[in-house]
Amino acid sequence: MILSARHDVKFLDLPAIKAVEGVVRLPGSKSISNRILLLAALADGVTTIRNLLASDDTARMLDALEALGVAIVPIDGNDYRVRGIGGQFPLRFPVDEADLFLGNAGTVFRPLTAVLALSQGRYRLSGVSRMHERPIGDLVDALRQVGADITYLGKEGFPPLQIQPAHIRGNAITVKGDVSSQFLTGLLIALPLSAPAGGEALAITVMGQLISRPYVDLTIALMDRFGVHVENEGWRQFALPGGQRYCSPGEIFVEGDASSASYFLAAGAIGGGPVRVEGIGQDSLQGDVHFAEALEKMGACVRRGDNWIEAGTSKSGYLRAIDLDCNHIPDAAMTLAVAALFAKGTTTLRNIASWRVKETDRLVAMAKELHKLGAIVEEGPDFLRITPPPGGSLAVHAAIDTYDDHRMAMCFSLASLGVPVRINDPACVTKTFPDYFEKFTAITKA
Repeated sequence: MILSARHDVKFLDLPAIKAVEGVVRLPGSKSISNRILLLAALADGVTTIRNLLASDDTARMLDALEALGVAIVPIDGNDYRVRGIGGQFPLRFPVDEADLFLGNAGTVFRPLTAVLALSQGRYRLSGVSRMHERPIGDLVDALRQVGADITYLGKEGFPPLQIQPAHIRGNAITVKGDVSSQFLTGLLIALPLSAPAGGEALAITVMGQLISRPYVDLTIALMDRFGVHVENEGWRQFALPGGQRYCSPGEIFVEGDASSASYFLAAGAIGGGPVRVEGIGQDSLQGDVHFAEALEKMGACVRRGDNWIEAGTSKSGYLRAIDLDCNHIPDAAMTLAVAALFAKGTTTLRNIASWRVKETDRLVAMAKELHKLGAIVEEGPDFLRITPPPGGSLAVHAAIDTYDDHRMAMCFSLASLGVPVRINDPACVTKTFPDYFEKFTAITKA
């Protein structure tokens, strides 16, 4: 079996796996890594970041910040030292003109758009073709409310973008909440930089339903670590008391990635286990830690500690189907879609419209690839309904397309717990988890 996720490897053949058991040390969280990098760059002082994720997405943030003149020094393994620019109004990066290529990293593109729009520089932000298909109009509209000068260089409402110096004014913004929580995250991080120290309170009002709320909670918690407090008023308004500025906490540790944990925990639930993931625990900041609760609803045996979570097969020996609102675990919900192949009954995953504006249209992609394995799938505008193949036997040797989407590759590796499966373009996992297949194979028993 090929284990490499090198870019010259076109496919990966996974044999049928009889059982899984073991311990996996998780890589750092992508969501936490990129938020901390940006906050450290904006803060007053030097921040030592421990256990930063090594991946394509964090590389895009590191490259962008360095291109903007932020001093970043690798010090040991995945540890970095960042000298902040002392971000306060008016915000100025050392480099006031740059052309930034941000790949397909939403956790880089959206927050950087907000921060740079409130700075006094000229910047061009672009990405891969898929990033230019991912909407950003709601964020741009919100930033224009305070005077930001942003121009679309292609299709209206989508990247690439041109940002010019502008007179920033006003202390209140309204933004839609039903497309991506990254828009609100970007505004929350940027808004403290829009008013002079000692100024009036700042406020962001959310229109409509706010999706992926745990990611907003994560942003607020990390901002607090850097000295800026946000008041969440019923998920409708977010208030930032005036006079706050980012200050380095000195040292900060990146939790293991809870979304990545979902693949190993699901493997334990499907394939016997137990499988333990280390680097997150019962008090994790990340919303996807609640994936373990979904597994429990499916009947899996789950245990938790301060820095670990463990999952194994249920006492009955099988998983049961669930009907779940997945707004709180949008990324990890993809793992549930594949776990549903091994559950008795029909599983329904609801409130996942955000899948359509991710690295690919994940609702379409997931339905198509589940069909290849013999599942009966109903795709709705914001839900997916999955019934295992009649008789419970998955189609053998299905070739799974991954759509340049890391989570498609990692999710469908779990199909090998039933049948041999081919994963096309396995290198897409480098976006967040370059050695995923090596760690997955380490817990398997063929």
